[in-house]
Amino acid sequence: MEEFVAFFENVPTSFRTGLLLGGIVLFWILEGVIPLFSFRYSKIKHAGINLFFTLTTAIIGFGLAWLLLQASNFVAENKFGLLYIVEMPLWLQLITGVMLLDLIGAYFIHWLEHRVKWMWQFHLVHHSDTNVDVTTGLRHHPGETIFRIFFTILAVVIVGAPIGFVMLYQSLSVLFAHITHANIRMPVKLDRALSWIFVTPYMHKVHHHYTQPLTDTNYGNIFSIWDRIFNTFAQVDKTEDLTYGIDTHMDPRENSSLDNLLAIPFKKYRPPVGAKFGKTQPVDS
Repeated sequence: MEEFVAFFENVPTSFRTGLLLGGIVLFWILEGVIPLFSFRYSKIKHAGINLFFTLTTAIIGFGLAWLLLQASNFVAENKFGLLYIVEMPLWLQLITGVMLLDLIGAYFIHWLEHRVKWMWQFHLVHHSDTNVDVTTGLRHHPGETIFRIFFTILAVVIVGAPIGFVMLYQSLSVLFAHITHANIRMPVKLDRALSWIFVTPYMHKVHHHYTQPLTDTNYGNIFSIWDRIFNTFAQVDKTEDLTYGIDTHMDPRENSSLDNLLAIPFKKYRPPVGAKFGKTQPVDS
């Protein structure tokens, strides 16, 4: 276990880059072999838009990596954070750390983005994709990327996560972003069995349905247990019946224009049909 953690403490940039790009290529191929939806779109043009946002996410991530490293080193050196309240073996500390990073640095900020109007304006760039595939996973407005990273740093401080834990968590996050957004078909029973613990492709596709209340469900990143605990879990009988996008931005001309997507957070707010920000929507699960 020590060697495993040590690897992620000094994880090579080539490994992280390979995980990001290799995952996209792998699932891109699988989407052609076992597609869930037969989209009528230019896959190359669609990927170009989304990979632009993937690139900005990577650049901002590397730019703020120093702050993340300093925060992690500080809590580890001073034994500050939730992980140090109770003494645990390394394997349990690792699992607990990754789960808590997922709760605070992913689930909570994601839920908040659906509750706070100005955050939603940035986040809906991700939801505006009407053809969800593997490239959608890192389709985040640069503004959203910034406050997501700062919530990750906040999570590191609260949890007390050493850098090895953080790098493992971030690697898993990239992997799950690929898996859960990929336009691939899988056995329903397997997906539902795995969704008791992990976020699965069919589970996350529900979150990308274009109207509430389903849009406001399934906020999980890696672990689905947070959605089950906080009553934000939902599933549908047939994933094929879902419609991707967001009801306020269904015009293909809006969603395929990079200039428009970058400008969306600064335009006049358009509430989704039935939106009640600040209140949890009822969920039929």
